Amino acid sequence: MDVDAVGLAESLRGEAERTNERRLLVLAGARKRGYDTLESILDTLSVPITETTLVGPDDRLRCEQLPQSNAGELLGTTRDVIAVDAHDDLRPNALGKVVGAVDGGGLLVLLTPPLASWPDRRDEFDASLAVPPFDIDDVTGRFKRRLVEMLRVHRGIAIVNLETDSVDADGLTDPAPQVPTEPPTPLADHRFPTATYEACLTADQVDAVAALESLAEAERAVVLEADRGRGKSSAAGLAAGAYAVAGEDVLVTAPAARNTAELFDRAGDLVEHLESDAVVDSRQIETAAGGSVRFCDPDAVTDAFASADIVIVDEAAALPVATLESLLVADRIAFATTIHGYEGAGRGFSVRFRERLAESDHDVIDCQLAEPIRYAAGDPVEVWAFRALLLDARPPVEPLVADAVPETVEYRQLEPADLLEDESLLREAFGLLVLAHYRTEPDDLARLFDAPNLEARALVHDGHVVSVALLAREGNLSPDTRAMMYEGGRVRGNMLPDVLTSQLRDEAAAEPAGLRVVRIATHHAARSRGLGSRLLECVREEFEPAVDWLGTGFGATPGLLAFWRENGYRAIHVSTTRNDASGEYSALMLAPTSNDGQALHDRHADWFVRRFAALCSDALDDLEPDVARALLRSVADGAGPSLSLTDHEWRVVAGAAYGPGLFDIDPGPFRDLVVRYFVDDPAAVDLSDREERLFVLRVLQSRDWEVVADRLGYHSTGQCMRALGDAVCPLVDQYGGDTALAVRDRFAER
Repeated sequence: MDVDAVGLAESLRGEAERTNERRLLVLAGARKRGYDTLESILDTLSVPITETTLVGPDDRLRCEQLPQSNAGELLGTTRDVIAVDAHDDLRPNALGKVVGAVDGGGLLVLLTPPLASWPDRRDEFDASLAVPPFDIDDVTGRFKRRLVEMLRVHRGIAIVNLETDSVDADGLTDPAPQVPTEPPTPLADHRFPTATYEACLTADQVDAVAALESLAEAERAVVLEADRGRGKSSAAGLAAGAYAVAGEDVLVTAPAARNTAELFDRAGDLVEHLESDAVVDSRQIETAAGGSVRFCDPDAVTDAFASADIVIVDEAAALPVATLESLLVADRIAFATTIHGYEGAGRGFSVRFRERLAESDHDVIDCQLAEPIRYAAGDPVEVWAFRALLLDARPPVEPLVADAVPETVEYRQLEPADLLEDESLLREAFGLLVLAHYRTEPDDLARLFDAPNLEARALVHDGHVVSVALLAREGNLSPDTRAMMYEGGRVRGNMLPDVLTSQLRDEAAAEPAGLRVVRIATHHAARSRGLGSRLLECVREEFEPAVDWLGTGFGATPGLLAFWRENGYRAIHVSTTRNDASGEYSALMLAPTSNDGQALHDRHADWFVRRFAALCSDALDDLEPDVARALLRSVADGAGPSLSLTDHEWRVVAGAAYGPGLFDIDPGPFRDLVVRYFVDDPAAVDLSDREERLFVLRVLQSRDWEVVADRLGYHSTGQCMRALGDAVCPLVDQYGGDTALAVRDRFAER
């Protein structure tokens, strides 16, 4: 007898609507049977086709269709029903984006192969984990096995077995009737019209709107943080509408215009309530007072944001750090950002950008929203998604690791099988990676379980993870693969060999076997105690016999460069463009562990020193001077060509230092001298930080004298020029030969 999947879907939908929760329906079996069943369900449910989205490879239904790669278009939007076709592909990131877009009372439908065999099937996402020299047969199915287990055990999830025409779980929870909640009380003293607060649905939303009132003052920034579905975008929309009615120009930005639908809906509703003749559409609101709410792409020129009265950034956590930083030109700005859910998983906002915001001229006001609006508290689909994708994973609480020091910790291999069996260990390790790094996301959870090239190691204190490292095996590639890379092909998962081969034209770079430190994180309660260094030391002891090099790549800052140098890694390259997520230039560093690794390191260190000065006056002309100093200080001692200025060049340099000569007449030899100084032992020459920054800005980056003088606080360009000559004097003393010293002595006698 055929299972009544349609009747089950109606029951799930009815219970979801009564409780303002969501329900999840799994249609497990053959793909065609799954779609036939889904069509019958959609024909029966009273859901507008405009409120239904299919996330899959084919346009099989009469509704909006998106491939999983475009699931980000659903961020900041809601649907009554979303169906995900997982037969050929299941991308954890896409699943994380989709779940939060299902509205209260709605259904999330998963079309899957039979659940018993699904973990053993390899799909397109699995293929992306098979990085050379591994192939797809080396990829495991642990992530899907864990996902299936959680589908089976979590409440609110129905499973229809289309192979056996049976219901494995009906997903009905038979909840108690909801207790009506009292509407929130508007503030007694407020700047916005009373209707703004009457439109709020929770006390948290009232507090958020009140916080946004502070944007009436100059140099203010407001940060609204919440899980998905807590009404932060609605609060931002209400505030935007109130400011527009007061005559203010409010500029709204987000990863995409469609992500701001909720914000514009709430702003438009309020404006229409307050003004009968306002002009309102989905992306532009004009008020009788001359105010407006309008969308602007985040990559637009900064002048647009600087000239607006108020800027509101929605879904801020989904924007690159560099973009967020550029928006700080706005005098009054608000950021609405997700803590958990997919958008908050990478933590670029909280890990990197919050530091930049704190350093800005803005007075920052924080507001957190906890009470759900889009769906009820305890919604079973949210609980399932948070656990299945570890969207709310956290490191151990501070007291458990507060006493950790290198002498009290144990080095541990985090094998995927162990992580599957120990949920607490998994949550602590992954939570530490999420909180400490801006790029960790749900896809990384699947990589941790299934990618054959990845290893995870940790230091544990009394059984709790206090430091963790994610490691990737790279290199050891075949001649054919190396030739393909050299000729322009891309190879997944081999970041260091790929850069050294394709960009730096070293076809042999991918032959030695290496181990790259992809992530390393130490619990914030136990930092600056040597635990990260201890973990790297243990990694080196374990892997040194099996690889030719250890390496890493990261957004370059002086502190990070110093950390890696202290642990034996040396700089060999810096990217010529800024990383979209971190907003920084990426440095590559190597620690050789064999003769082959040493040869690879030595030639790239030499090439790096040779090209660095030219890069600084071109692609790296905006590199922070302190980063440039730290990069060259992180190069191996003695790397690069020896200093070989001609007698004439020494006369030019020494004449500018000790006599009436000019730097501008021939900057070339000065650049060679300055690079040599930075690479060599800095203790040999006593220069101040200011003088070294002068070297970077003027000698290496060729900045105008006026710009350099202003930035470094010199009273005039003349004083700046004299300071450069004075700074070159000890370099002449240290490196100059007979010709240079003769020039020095000649002018010293005067």
